[in-house]
Amino acid sequence: MNSEICKEKQDLVERLGVFMEQKEQLAPVAARILSYIVLTGKLGTTFEDLVRDLCASKSTISTHLNHLADLKRIVYFTKPGDRKKYYTINEDSIVQSIDTMMDSWIVQKELHLEIRKYKENANNLNTDHASRFELDFHDNYIQFLEEVTQSVATLRSKIIEKNTKL
Repeated sequence: MNSEICKEKQDLVERLGVFMEQKEQLAPVAARILSYIVLTGKLGTTFEDLVRDLCASKSTISTHLNHLADLKRIVYFTKPGDRKKYYTINEDSIVQSIDTMMDSWIVQKELHLEIRKYKENANNLNTDHASRFELDFHDNYIQFLEEVTQSVATLRSKIIEKNTKL
């Protein structure tokens, strides 16, 4: 790999790692390992690659690889005649993450529908127009949640379809 793409990969591993630390609530090294594996792709990466490129000790890499495997975030494969393990992203974990996001959006939508209904009922009973609830935010947010859920459901279907063809 040329030095320019290596530098770009290093920068992305760090940025994606910071994001995953926060969003996925992973330890910093685990987040960097996962980021590195994402950016390596289906060729997979070895334990030795991770130790060398992430500048972490063997025990630290080993601990976090085992943790990510326990979480079913990564899987490994071997090559004939090669004793190394090659780590890749577990495609099922992407679908699980999508399901978690979509479940959250569905709950949010149901809550906003209930809140909107409550505010609408309160408005109907309120004769003081100045203190009436605005409903536009709820209408727009409910529409957004419907659209994003449908869009991500389409992505999920494509991922599952692709995985069943493999």
